[in-house]
Amino acid sequence: MQNSLLNRTIRILVFFILVFVALYYARDFLIPVAMAGRLSMLMLPISQKLEKKGWPRGLAVLCCVLLLLAVMALLIFILSWQIAGLTDDFTNIQGKVKDFLANAQQYIDEHFGITPQEQKKIIEKQQSGSSDGSSTVFNIVSFMGGFAADFILTLVYIFLFIYFRGHLKSFILKLVPADNQKKTIKIIDQSCNVSQQYLGGLAMMISCLWVAYGIGFSIVGVQNALFFAVLCGVLEIVPFVGNLVGSSLALLMVIIQGGSNTMILGVVIVYAVIQFFQTYILEPLVVGAEVNINPLFTIMVLVVGEMVWGLPGMIMAIPLLGIVKIICENIEPLKPYAFLIGEKKKRGERTWVQKIKKRFSNSRQAA
Repeated sequence: MQNSLLNRTIRILVFFILVFVALYYARDFLIPVAMAGRLSMLMLPISQKLEKKGWPRGLAVLCCVLLLLAVMALLIFILSWQIAGLTDDFTNIQGKVKDFLANAQQYIDEHFGITPQEQKKIIEKQQSGSSDGSSTVFNIVSFMGGFAADFILTLVYIFLFIYFRGHLKSFILKLVPADNQKKTIKIIDQSCNVSQQYLGGLAMMISCLWVAYGIGFSIVGVQNALFFAVLCGVLEIVPFVGNLVGSSLALLMVIIQGGSNTMILGVVIVYAVIQFFQTYILEPLVVGAEVNINPLFTIMVLVVGEMVWGLPGMIMAIPLLGIVKIICENIEPLKPYAFLIGEKKKRGERTWVQKIKKRFSNSRQAA
């Protein structure tokens, strides 16, 4: 019995190791496919509604892709507009950055005994091992070329995934025995619902964070408050890390610009209040409990996602783990793993958010 359990544990461990190795070495191929799969699940309801109205499938899918491009273009326009406003004060900011660095060098000299000349030598020594300017430009051009190719490839995948969704679903059903096809259809439907609810809720939450951070930073008196509000909202696509980075940049800009202690404390309070509002009110309402993963595995999957796929891995980690949890919940031998990943709730327990949603749904039906 013990040998059987040990062998099973070893097989599972070897399986996960092989999966992570495959994910790492095939990341150039898998990242566009996984990103396109997530976005196609988000755009699928729009395509289905257009098809029900009599639109040809190809035209409906093309409209979905164009709508996605329009949203991305709007987001890029907002960021570019704010960055253009920030560059107007570039000379002033540059002078304040120099003053800030000079004060920092003086502080290091007084408290650590490292003179500004020695600090400069240390920085030059670290930079001497880095690549020269020509190779840096080449790396930037290569990165931009690769990003453009992956972006176009992702759009093509989105179109094909939605257009051939019936064919792909039939292929999956052919892989399972006839008596398990109902359960397989349930897994597919729940996986699509999780991605749709997570991505749709994330977009709504980012919009709400734009407003909240914009108001908060404006009240505190942060210069270019709208830029940092937009930045904090956009960075929310990387859970936990994103808004912390955005708020840290806003705090750093306040310090560089010589903001008072009251303003610095105000930025910290704005971040704390919005985090509380986001975690306990906004996120449960707009994202829901479909991606019900405990905090331990949330952090672990973010770390593993960054190790395997970098930034795209952190962006896609939580919804992909939510899909894995759904698969485990519907396959009997894997149910313990679903229990391990998810949060334990008492039977029949209903959160206050679910109560509000149910009451709102009942009042709407009564009306």
